[in-house]
Amino acid sequence: MNRILLTLLAIAFAAAASAQTYKWVDTNGKVQYGDTPPGDATSVTRLKTPSGAAPASAAAPEGKKDAAAKEKALTPEQAFQKRQQDRDKAEQAAGKERAKTDEKRANCEQAQANLRQLQSGQRMWTVNAAGERIFMDDDQRAAQSDRAQQAVSRWCN
Repeated sequence: MNRILLTLLAIAFAAAASAQTYKWVDTNGKVQYGDTPPGDATSVTRLKTPSGAAPASAAAPEGKKDAAAKEKALTPEQAFQKRQQDRDKAEQAAGKERAKTDEKRANCEQAQANLRQLQSGQRMWTVNAAGERIFMDDDQRAAQSDRAQQAVSRWCN
């Protein structure tokens, strides 16, 4: 029981220690300190900012600070949803990049295989519209080899 009480007190003091502290001059001209300055205070100065937070303008009234903070600050649920959307977009972009890389690699391998086959010296043939084999002569082989070399250059760089 004592441990729970001590833990709760430690958490409460830690939260109070991390709170923002302001210094301002009240309507009577006295310097005041607190965690939230009143709306009619003049020359408000932030003394302590929580770690990771950027200091706001010191002369802004409390009403303007609250409106600006509400516009900029997201609720934890909204921040969570925004992080999920950002992560999903990043995963989609990475997936597209992987697919593009895989396609390029497959095309490179196919182009290299075609070039090797043309350079092997074997008799090569194609099929015409009637379904008959037509064997390539040396000029056709050279033209096909040039096209295969261009494909290799395009996909394998």
